[in-house]
Amino acid sequence: MHSPALIPGLYGLRRRVVYVTLYELLAIVAATIGLMCLSNQSVGHSGVVAVLASAIAVLWNVLFNTLFERWEARQTVRGRSLRRRMAHAIGFEGGLALILIPVFAWWFNVSLWQALVMDFWMVLFFLLYTFGFNWAFDRIFGLPASACAGPT
Repeated sequence: MHSPALIPGLYGLRRRVVYVTLYELLAIVAATIGLMCLSNQSVGHSGVVAVLASAIAVLWNVLFNTLFERWEARQTVRGRSLRRRMAHAIGFEGGLALILIPVFAWWFNVSLWQALVMDFWMVLFFLLYTFGFNWAFDRIFGLPASACAGPT
């Protein structure tokens, strides 16, 4: 059983837009700081790639979450268990890493190995961030229709 939403009634496209906007604004700040520390580059240089990574992540987010929710709607067990949330976070971040590692290598002019190491630390942070953000978002706005019991 889940707790009632603090701000109920957010569904469909509106839910996705609010989700992506909040998630990415916080992610840009965190990524800028993380990339600045990992690359020894300025806040400006790291901030540009954080915004680029955010734009890529937004596109990936829309695609991944659409596919995830289609899959989720076909499942007999409803709700978002710890296992389902972990699968969501790992799937999202794993796919994003495959896209961002070459971007980091190019932008910071480092080897793919160095970019992989940078991305490893970013992924580690973002796995926790994604899990926590999704949990908080669902607590505040409620579960999407795909995760609720009964007809959607």
